[in-house]
Amino acid sequence: MPERRKLGQSDMLITKVGVGTAPIGSNPNWRIFWGPQDEAEAVRAIQTALDLGINWIDTAPFYGWGRAEEIVGRALRGRRDEAYLFTKCGTRPTSDGAWFETLKPASIRQELEQSLKNLQTDRIDLLQFHDPDPETPIEESWSFLQDLIREGKVRHGGLSNHPVQLMERAMSVGPLAAIQHPYSLLQRGIEQEVLPFAEEHGIGVLSWGTLAHGFLADGFEPARLHRDDFRRRHTYGTNAFAPKLQAVRTVLGDIAGQRGKTMVDVAIAWALNQPALRGVIVGIRNPREASQMLGGTDWALSAEEMAMIERTLTNIGL
Repeated sequence: MPERRKLGQSDMLITKVGVGTAPIGSNPNWRIFWGPQDEAEAVRAIQTALDLGINWIDTAPFYGWGRAEEIVGRALRGRRDEAYLFTKCGTRPTSDGAWFETLKPASIRQELEQSLKNLQTDRIDLLQFHDPDPETPIEESWSFLQDLIREGKVRHGGLSNHPVQLMERAMSVGPLAAIQHPYSLLQRGIEQEVLPFAEEHGIGVLSWGTLAHGFLADGFEPARLHRDDFRRRHTYGTNAFAPKLQAVRTVLGDIAGQRGKTMVDVAIAWALNQPALRGVIVGIRNPREASQMLGGTDWALSAEEMAMIERTLTNIGL
């Protein structure tokens, strides 16, 4: 059974990696298109992760505008109690396929009820505000979330992509179980304020994008992506960024080769070296990818290996 760790000050004990569902939400109507996705394969991917003992799934209405949640609901039929369900609210679609942020209580209620239906469940273990709402005071939104917790439809509240100042304001109203931010070898911004704040206040941190949307995965070749895949237009895939990406991939590959691991394993192990980080979200699309999720969780990089990575990142300005 994979090791489990307490998520912040909640009562949840989670595995070091959890199932990310943005890729399986992929569809042509969603602007963050990951290429075609087979729903049956996605269901089997989630079930394979559960079979391995991975016990949490992170999703959102935003991922394919409900598609990811619906797939998760199918995958968890008869297995709901095997996994904590984390979803989000606040990001709503516009008529032209874009989106906007709103955390008004009525909107939170509407999204929650739809998520419960999509996920085929009566409760959300962690409801996270997806992104800041510039119009609604977070105190109003967070107070309403406490009402939902008292109702029993939500067990814990979390924030995604919110700065420290908004975390502090939310905490003045009610408990903050977890925060979610991008964190990878290519994106380390949370090391400055977010991680120290979380560690000081006992808040569990979940990371997304730790494999840099696949750019840090073994054998990743942008040229093989679907022509409409959003990663073809990503900064990481530009000629200007290519030397930095290659330097990071090289050091990951060197360590992986010496350890008998994969680049994915090393990238996950590197992130988990941060004490405030309790879980890494790993996006999966098929059973093969699910079967590889735990490879970075049962070992640690040495001090020498961490220093080697740090020197590489410093030399390329990351």
